[in-house]
Amino acid sequence: MDLPFDGAISAFFENDAPREIRAAIKRADKDDILTSNYPHSERLARKVYERQMEKLQIELVKLQSWAHSSGTRIACVFEGRDAAGKGGTIARFRANLNPRSAHVIALPKPSDAEQSEWYFQRYISHLPSAGEIVLFDRSWYNRGVVEHVFGFCTPQQRKHFFAQVSPFEQMLVDDGIHVFKFWLNVSRAEQLRRMLARESDPLKQWKLSSIDVKGLGKWEAYSNAISETLAQSHSIHAPWTIVRSDDKRRARLNVIRSVLHTFDYDRKDISAIGKIDRDICGGPDLWDG
Repeated sequence: MDLPFDGAISAFFENDAPREIRAAIKRADKDDILTSNYPHSERLARKVYERQMEKLQIELVKLQSWAHSSGTRIACVFEGRDAAGKGGTIARFRANLNPRSAHVIALPKPSDAEQSEWYFQRYISHLPSAGEIVLFDRSWYNRGVVEHVFGFCTPQQRKHFFAQVSPFEQMLVDDGIHVFKFWLNVSRAEQLRRMLARESDPLKQWKLSSIDVKGLGKWEAYSNAISETLAQSHSIHAPWTIVRSDDKRRARLNVIRSVLHTFDYDRKDISAIGKIDRDICGGPDLWDG
């Protein structure tokens, strides 16, 4: 089988990945957690996960119905390294919602015209109207991390972004939009394991890009950029929620719980939602680079 990018991910694993990362991946069973300081040693059992997810998706349907009738506007920003689980979390969040008012926004590289506009301008038309839930699969925070790491923006442009992002989000909140910002934090070993799985699976190879491959060798640069971004943009009005996503099942459940617990919607079932696992879902103190 031909591998995408001429097997660059496998080559990185064999030749460039730190020795301890290679060893952790090679000795691990499928459900093992690779990170020693992760608070759970194995992934949540599938049957347990599916039972809990079904309950949460019922609650999400209730939330959407209430949002429609009340005119509530909800915007969820999903950020994280490549293969952190953003797309899968968004997919489970939206799975049973009415797509007419629950939108996934994953914008491509900006056009020449968009590059000449105010940086936040192309995101504004995608913000939620009354009764809508909008899920951003990456967002304006590209400037803080990816663009910076790969040199797609100047230091001055990034500095300007940091000066404007909190006031921008303050305006959204002041106008009545409920803004959630989730940073999915995956460990280096788990990220590489997932990238290897994508490389070898013809049904998942489409998820890979040249940026993903090049990013494998920029772990420290990404870590520094993420740390700076969290420090510069965490605020009372638009705080970051860090979700340790080495176990994608636990990550998905706790993201949804975080949103559901925020609203007092009709027929809300607190027991069905369950408690947020604060060991893996909380404030910026959970970010460990």
